[in-house]
Amino acid sequence: MAGPRPAAALALLLAAAPAAAGSAGAARAFAANWLRHYYAQPGSRVEADAAPLDPRLQLADCPAPLAAGLPPAARPAPRMSVLVRCPVPGGWSVRVPVQLRLYRQVLVASRPLRRGDGIAAGDVHAEERDVTRLGYGYVESMDQVAERTLARPLMAGSVLTPAALGGRQMVRAGDRVELLAELDGIAVRAEGIALGSGDSGARLRVRNGSSGRVVDAVVRAPGQTVALP
Repeated sequence: MAGPRPAAALALLLAAAPAAAGSAGAARAFAANWLRHYYAQPGSRVEADAAPLDPRLQLADCPAPLAAGLPPAARPAPRMSVLVRCPVPGGWSVRVPVQLRLYRQVLVASRPLRRGDGIAAGDVHAEERDVTRLGYGYVESMDQVAERTLARPLMAGSVLTPAALGGRQMVRAGDRVELLAELDGIAVRAEGIALGSGDSGARLRVRNGSSGRVVDAVVRAPGQTVALP
């Protein structure tokens, strides 16, 4: 989700560092090192390995520091193409294939979660994952899920993605809610305290404000719950 940050400035400095030689081997090493610095940020781990170039490729020594870059709007992917240039008149350029592994801490479901469930700290935990292989994106912190509910169920061990997040919670833990109990066509309403959070259709527990009894209920609307039989 997050793109290059101050590391981009560091990458530009690196690009201006003198290169030992203009050989294909030097271009490969420069491309891999440049990409590591480009995606480096606190809390992340970057591995980059340049693939061999065509052995028939002959590159002259470059009298200036090598430069490198990525295509516009390039996103981290397992296979990247880094353009390495000798930035002098008549200088050469070559695209270097680089295998990228970008490890970051992402939120993962600690237990099976249902659609409509609110997300609490105990529902997820952080794991280091290679985000280049998370094509549907990822979520890095609890701040990104504050008061959000799940738009789809998640199995334990699944990475939490932006698409899995639904709207804001209709009921939050500690809210005073209406607790509706229906039996044989008779509806009884009471005031209760929600012990969990969730969107419409989410199951949670509610403490009856009069009897103190805790019952399982389903969120029907903002501030409204229905007791389960």
